[in-house]
Amino acid sequence: MGSVVKKRRKKIRKHKYRKMLKKMRHKNR
Repeated sequence: MGSVVKKRRKKIRKHKYRKMLKKMRHKNR
């Protein structure tokens, strides 16, 4: 999953990425 997030990170805008980061951080833990 980590690799998928890195690939999507380039397509996702910083605005949306920030919101997803908070949700992803909880899932990664």
